Amino acid sequence: MGFDDKLENKADELKGEAKERYGGATGDESKQAEGKADKAKADIKQAAEKVKDAFK
Repeated sequence: MGFDDKLENKADELKGEAKERYGGATGDESKQAEGKADKAKADIKQAAEKVKDAFK
């Protein structure tokens, strides 16, 4: 569960960053908001992984 999940979460974070930048560059507020939401979701998942690691 550990490393693979962290890698997947980082990939999701980078996808969110890309969407946010694309939305900012094109003026697409919806895509920008979607990117921010994806990044926030990835951050929450990363935090959960850190908590799991702390209890191992």
